[in-house]
Amino acid sequence: SKEHIILLSISRRSLSSSIDPQDRSASSSSIVRGLVVICHSLATTPPPSIARQRRLSLHSNTITDAMMNKLLLSFLLAIPHAYSFSPSLPSMHSTFTATSVARGVILEGREIEGTLTPTNNFVLVKVAKAVEQTTGGILLTGSAKIKKTEGLVISTGPGRTHSDSGILLPMPVTPGESVVYGKYDGTEIDYDGEKHALIRDEDILVKWKGEQLTQESAEVVRDNVLVRVTDNKEEETTSGLVIASTAKKGSKPSTGEVIKVGPGRMASNGEIIKVDIQEGDMVKFRDFAGNEVMIGDEEFAVVRMGDVLAKF
Repeated sequence: SKEHIILLSISRRSLSSSIDPQDRSASSSSIVRGLVVICHSLATTPPPSIARQRRLSLHSNTITDAMMNKLLLSFLLAIPHAYSFSPSLPSMHSTFTATSVARGVILEGREIEGTLTPTNNFVLVKVAKAVEQTTGGILLTGSAKIKKTEGLVISTGPGRTHSDSGILLPMPVTPGESVVYGKYDGTEIDYDGEKHALIRDEDILVKWKGEQLTQESAEVVRDNVLVRVTDNKEEETTSGLVIASTAKKGSKPSTGEVIKVGPGRMASNGEIIKVDIQEGDMVKFRDFAGNEVMIGDEEFAVVRMGDVLAKF
């Protein structure tokens, strides 16, 4: 615009007529910033309407190609003076480099600001890599890879609010712990180039601290119990026919020894209701009620206290 050209002309004359180097340094810095603002304004200002173009053509001070050339020339001539008299002013190269390096976190292929924070009783878990080789050394590829439903807790939500009392139920895990969750639980997401899962706290079967899940490091949450399942290898019919366990249709172990007991379920008033089972007890639970968990080479089941039918 006409105001842009006048401002550039005044700035250029004041810069060239400055005598004191300190004054010239201070003014040059402000001039360069002003020039950048002007150029940004010129680049982002939409073109005038046809009616305005006609009105502009009636005036003698209409912007011409020559005036635009002077504008560009003034901008190019002012920048070297400004940077030579203002050593403290950062260079364009360093400014652009810093801008290109800084980036946000990528979520599902989209850059977001800040970090991903779970809400309510959700937990953000970095999923462990799939098993690509069996214990016998056989390499697995494609769909044959053993998908793991375990990983490292990255962050958690504040917890779930009790529907009756309004008391906040605290989360049973903290960032840095590892967890095992149900095979069909959670929502998988691609977060910052890694596979993650958002699960609920009630989906957690086992948690532990350290590098590896062992029977000693395993812990259960809420009112869950960890059971080492037992199964009769053979069964004899009334006629004396012996049936192997693999031949029994719909059969699944539903008895075992209690190895670990959770702290208990939280009541509406915030108090913990302890589990009426101790480690070492033998229990009978509902068929197909437990969730299978492999710890080492042994099979365990995580069972909710409400699904335990009897103990002995």
